[in-house]
Amino acid sequence: MKNPELKKIKILFLFLLFMATSVKVNAQYVLLKADEEYKLFNYSTAIKLYTEAYQRKASLHTIERLADCYRLTKDYPQAESWYAILTKTKGAKPDAFFYYGEALRNNSKYSEAKIQYEKYAELKKSVGVNQKNLLLLSCDSALIWMKKPKPIVLNNEKGVNSIAEDWGSVIYQNSIVFTSDRINIKVEDEVKKGKPFLKFDDSNKAPSKKTYAWTGNNYLRLYLKKDADTATLFPFNAGSEYHIGAASFAKDGKEMYFTLTRIPNLIEREKGIPKTVKVEIYSSRKKDDGSWGPVSPFKYNNLNLYSVGDPYISRDGNSLYFVSDMPGGRGKTDIYVCHKNQVGEWGQAMSMEDINTEGAERNPFFDEDNNFYFSTDGRVGMGGLDVFKAPKNGNNFDPPKNMGYPLNSPQDDFAFMLRNKKEGFISSDRLGGRGSDDIYNFVLNPNLNFKLEGIALNIKTGLPLSEVIVSLSKEDGTALSVQTDKNGNYKFDLEENTVYNLNGVKTGFHNAETSQVTSVGLKESTVLKKNVYLDIINLFKEVRLENIYYDLDKSNIRADAAIELDKVARILKENPTIWIELGSHTDSRASDSYNLKLSQARADAAVNYIINKGIDKYRIKAKGYGETRLLNDCSNGKDCTEDQHQLNRRTEITVIKQ
Repeated sequence: MKNPELKKIKILFLFLLFMATSVKVNAQYVLLKADEEYKLFNYSTAIKLYTEAYQRKASLHTIERLADCYRLTKDYPQAESWYAILTKTKGAKPDAFFYYGEALRNNSKYSEAKIQYEKYAELKKSVGVNQKNLLLLSCDSALIWMKKPKPIVLNNEKGVNSIAEDWGSVIYQNSIVFTSDRINIKVEDEVKKGKPFLKFDDSNKAPSKKTYAWTGNNYLRLYLKKDADTATLFPFNAGSEYHIGAASFAKDGKEMYFTLTRIPNLIEREKGIPKTVKVEIYSSRKKDDGSWGPVSPFKYNNLNLYSVGDPYISRDGNSLYFVSDMPGGRGKTDIYVCHKNQVGEWGQAMSMEDINTEGAERNPFFDEDNNFYFSTDGRVGMGGLDVFKAPKNGNNFDPPKNMGYPLNSPQDDFAFMLRNKKEGFISSDRLGGRGSDDIYNFVLNPNLNFKLEGIALNIKTGLPLSEVIVSLSKEDGTALSVQTDKNGNYKFDLEENTVYNLNGVKTGFHNAETSQVTSVGLKESTVLKKNVYLDIINLFKEVRLENIYYDLDKSNIRADAAIELDKVARILKENPTIWIELGSHTDSRASDSYNLKLSQARADAAVNYIINKGIDKYRIKAKGYGETRLLNDCSNGKDCTEDQHQLNRRTEITVIKQ
């Protein structure tokens, strides 16, 4: 008879063996399913599956994928934790140390990040000196920038942001248009929202139209918010049930360019190989009834080869700047520009060589002063994407400069735009925001003050002059004026980055010099000092400018005489209460009566010349003296040289009234 206890032991052993095999098979299934979701960019779903697989059985593959998923969904604290585990796991690749350094940098741990970058460069022999130095210098620079923050006020735009992604704000008809994947917005004909890239699965099944599995949120959509109103879907039909991204509007608000993803009727794809759907640019024009017309594809869209996005249309509507990973580029994504030709078609797409790097360039933007702004991770920066500024210089650009902290942060900072010279918006996934990406408003240099102070002085005596009207004029013709006090002092508040002309006016004086004052390039609050110098006019006495001479028997104004008369016109403009007499004289040749008529004609010609310069005719008297006031002894019958006679042919200026 068989032993019943031995039979029980065998049954228990078989049960445990079955359970162990079942758990192993189930764990393998979970890992395979996680890998499938990962390939399709469905990172939010993949994280749950990889976490389950890791709990069942830790492996290098599972740890690596969890670290990557958290990095790609921009969960920087979790990414740091998992890359820390990964770099201590046997078999970890050199790239793990790079991404660990990136996560530390995103979490403001720059000194620790440098250690990981050093290890990465040591393990991966293909890393060049320039790349290593860029990483290390970025960490050192970030620490310096954070100790010396720029004078910028930055605030979360709470009236716009949600718990979801909100970014890419632009101004449209005094409202904000922005991109978001928020949920629970009840709008007729709404379709859900999301993010840039999509993949078909292995059976060529299209992605879900309800949820974007990369984030687990909706698909991206454009929203419109005006003042205190609730954000609503932007009122147009883009023709896509997937992502509709950041927009750019022409200055007149009648044309818009935007990014979207769509599933075409025909696309080159192979069964069993997931296919990425690229990002495209489309445009739409506003119709007469105020609605937006049908969308049109951009000339350089190419679903099967590359993406194009982040459009920025110039103010005149004739240049389009955009980002692409098209073949032939320098980095991961480059900025390109194309211009409209004479028939309104887009010309050749040209890479912006002064701007692009081996990294990723994003979000081109020009301000009204022709400064170019963009984001990149390919230059010395704080972490992720940083905003840079590059002033346009002719057909080229000055070297881009990092906008510094706190405009930039250790995380991604992008979609910079200015609504005027000082105020604007930026998008960022920096810590402390309401959602994953938030929109922030900022004011550049809010506390910078530039002043101009000086004294109006008599250029000959050096004594101060009261009641001088000091004028400060800009290049566009606009001007400010103040009157000096009893001690000759004056003051002005200056605008930023502005060039001025400075001069003074006082009755009985004329401006001795025109000087220039500039606030261009000033980075700190400054009081500029500049004195104004005036020269006295001897009122009621003869003013002898380089005397105005005439050719023999002529009354026309010579070129050398015009120069002197221009001086007279300037003095009259600067001294509006002065009246003058222009007295013309002849030499002694010809009869007395003829010379009297000739001198009057010459005086009239000089007066008319000055009147044509904008001087009131009542302030100028023309008087012909003939040969009655000779300056030498060349009277009738005397033998004189031509130069001696020339000295008598003149017009003199006398102040007759103040």
